Amino acid sequence: MQHKNADTFVLLENFITDFWDSNGVSPTTKEIADGTGLSTATVCRYLQQMRKDGSAVRYGHRGVRTSKQIHSDEMLTVPLLGEVACGLPTLAVENIVEYIKLPVSLFGKGNFYLLRAKGDSIIEVGVEEGDLVLIRQQSCADPGQIVVALVGEEATLKRYYPEPEKHRVRLHPENREMNDIYVSDCVIQGVAVKVLKDLI
Repeated sequence: MQHKNADTFVLLENFITDFWDSNGVSPTTKEIADGTGLSTATVCRYLQQMRKDGSAVRYGHRGVRTSKQIHSDEMLTVPLLGEVACGLPTLAVENIVEYIKLPVSLFGKGNFYLLRAKGDSIIEVGVEEGDLVLIRQQSCADPGQIVVALVGEEATLKRYYPEPEKHRVRLHPENREMNDIYVSDCVIQGVAVKVLKDLI
């Protein structure tokens, strides 16, 4: 009996998800009953249990959606701040150009911003001029991470290697034709986590 209950829960969850994907709206109780071959009373009983355990919720006035669907639909609004150099450091553009929505299911939650790559100094890790780079906003980084480093008033996107014994930081370009940049100090403004191509 317990196995049958589990199968019915899966049947309902799959039907609700497929119905939304096909129609763009959540199904009514009657539509779920018609589509699954279950009685309306049975559907109501299972939906009540699914709402109680959090696996389904009432969605608007029309019907229900699964919590899994709602979580996957959650969006993150991320500011696009402008360009960051992938060559010699250039002045970062701090004004927000626009906001871009990204799905939480793919990118996770956190404080992020986007920068448009300029130059070709990290081309060997797949970042080309014009790509959007998703940056997790943070003020520290592990050695070897690609960071937005502020040197004076100029920002650049490079791999970060602190060298405390030499009282300096090595900013490494991922381009074998370019040399490392050595600075006495820099301010980390975030860590690159993803590259987005052809997003806008």
